[in-house]
Amino acid sequence: MIFVIILILWAEFVNGSTDACNSIATVVSTRVLSPKKAVVMASILNILGALSGTAVAETIGKGIIKPEIINLQTVGVAMVGIIFWSTLAWKYGLPTSESHALISGLAGAGLALRGFKVLLFEGWLKVFIGLFFSTFLGFGLSYIIFLIIAWIFQNKKISYIRKTFGRLQIFSAAFMAFSHGSNDGQKFMGAFSLALLLGGITKEFVVPVWVIFLCAFIMGIGTIIGGWRIIKTLGMKLTKLEPQDGFAAETAAASAIEIASRLGIPLSTTHTITTAIMGVGAVKKRAGVRWLVAKEIVAAWILTFPVCGLIAWTITKLSLIWLK
Repeated sequence: MIFVIILILWAEFVNGSTDACNSIATVVSTRVLSPKKAVVMASILNILGALSGTAVAETIGKGIIKPEIINLQTVGVAMVGIIFWSTLAWKYGLPTSESHALISGLAGAGLALRGFKVLLFEGWLKVFIGLFFSTFLGFGLSYIIFLIIAWIFQNKKISYIRKTFGRLQIFSAAFMAFSHGSNDGQKFMGAFSLALLLGGITKEFVVPVWVIFLCAFIMGIGTIIGGWRIIKTLGMKLTKLEPQDGFAAETAAASAIEIASRLGIPLSTTHTITTAIMGVGAVKKRAGVRWLVAKEIVAAWILTFPVCGLIAWTITKLSLIWLK
């Protein structure tokens, strides 16, 4: 159990380096907040978001594969897949979805143990709904919000617009960080709590407050140490962002994430903020988005499910052979 908990915290650290930093990528790239202030704000609001509910954590812990199939080994091998794949993507500055990595890792281990009968339809339906929320809702909402902003401020000086949204973006970035905690932050807290249950420390699936604070702290450290690579990709390489762009993208992404969180739908905050940034860039002009960078990001998304699932499946199968 101790070894699995170490793997969970390691995966949470990687989550901070590759995923949690997405919530502050735009506010840093527009220079509204310094990286240090943005990380502090994100860490605090991630904790508050995680404290706001446990619906997503319960979906991860009890809704993806049958709970009676899950053991400490299942959780551990899922973490190994996350750590390997996300660290590799981080090396190339590509944001990855730890949500999809965790879900596919649990599924891969479960499939190796009992086959397709371990999968729970209701939980996977939420996963696919989450794909819609993160991709189309994120893009569509940011597109609409930015169009409204462009219409309202069409006759205003650019200096006035930048000053206005420089202030407003602090609130949208805070909203984004809170929503990240309410959805993505819950996933590893759910995995940690699941390990405590499987290890006999707790008698039922609950997410203790100390687990929330510990995971949020580790995630914050990951963002401080390794988050800059992903911030550069999303905030600078994908498209050139002004404060009004960042406000539209963050507001759209955070709104989509919050709706999903209240419905217990696990989604990728990486997908959501990235497609929201693409939506803003698409309003400006086709060349507003660097589509080659976007293709690399999408390729990493597509590969996450099969790679992490295959890693977990392979390790589980090998361990079963070794135990025999």
